[in-house]
Amino acid sequence: MKAPEANATPQSPCIRNCCLDAHDICLGCFRHIDEITGWNSFSEQEKERVLTVIHARKEAHSIQYPSFK
Repeated sequence: MKAPEANATPQSPCIRNCCLDAHDICLGCFRHIDEITGWNSFSEQEKERVLTVIHARKEAHSIQYPSFK
């Protein structure tokens, strides 16, 4: 497996398992619908921020719903 380049543009976290919850958060990638639709126009900094936010959302979700996979 090839390691990503240090200056590479952040890749979309989409896992093609889309299902929005009542707050418009995708339960596949944990992005808000606005983050999903805006991804291609976001700067690298905005994409990095989204990746940080979705990590926190996923952690919070796994605590609240431990049996959810």
